Amino acid sequence: MGFVGYRRHLGIVTQSRFHLRILFAAAASTGALLAAGSALAEIQLQLQDHDVARMVSLGGSCNRCELSGRNLSGATFTGATFTSATLVGANLRGAELVGSNFSSSDFTRADLRGAEIQGSNFTASLFSGAVLSGAEAQGSNFSRADLSQADLSGAELVGANMNAAVLTRANLTGAELFGTTLANVSARSANFSNAEMNAANMSGGDFGSASFVNAEMDGARLSGASFSRANFSGASLNRADIRGADLSRAIGLTQAQISTACGDTTTRLPSRLSARNCTRIIIRAPQPPRPPTPPAPPQPRRNIVIADGN
Repeated sequence: MGFVGYRRHLGIVTQSRFHLRILFAAAASTGALLAAGSALAEIQLQLQDHDVARMVSLGGSCNRCELSGRNLSGATFTGATFTSATLVGANLRGAELVGSNFSSSDFTRADLRGAEIQGSNFTASLFSGAVLSGAEAQGSNFSRADLSQADLSGAELVGANMNAAVLTRANLTGAELFGTTLANVSARSANFSNAEMNAANMSGGDFGSASFVNAEMDGARLSGASFSRANFSGASLNRADIRGADLSRAIGLTQAQISTACGDTTTRLPSRLSARNCTRIIIRAPQPPRPPTPPAPPQPRRNIVIADGN
């Protein structure tokens, strides 16, 4: 696979549009850098997975890359374009995927615990069964992504776009979702317990059997969403917009909670509960972080420095 603008920490200084091909081999001997030439030459790298984790920094473009099962923990992707890449079961713990494009990529069962994935694009990507606990994903785009059964517990998703994402049975306990777009999601049986969802946009979503136990939902927009059998025990709904929301079969709701929210005649509630009309206070969501500027390409006529794999 060809990389444009590949950089290796402590290893190679490349020339402009210098092409590298990485051969990841689990049984390879300790990594060595082989061959060096002029601009547009090719270098073969024999790397063990632990070398990749320790040293690799990836930029440039590599569409449809095959990185399944690779150890990329601690790797850095900055301003990179890895559309339609395959990273099934890859180890990306503590990796940095900043300002990069991973749209339509496959992260099924990947380990992204503690990863920094700010300002990146994961539109229509697959994260089924992936682990993103503690990940920092502020301002990232997960629209139409499949995050079914993914572990997002404790993840920071402030200002993220998850419009029309699939969150079926996903674990978002303790996640930070302030100002997050959760409109039109399919989040049946998802767990939002103890999550901070203030000012989140949940309009039009399907949250059947989801758990919002002790969640903070102040100023959140629930209009037009369905909450059949969803559990709201201990949830805070101060100034939440429940106009047009179907809460008729929700459990754990009390009149005290509903009295702090803003509803109207289109709000559907359990029997004996009634909503009040009010002028909704708008809680502005934070602006997503600006993606970093991609690194400038190396200047031509630079020497190629080859470092030992150790």
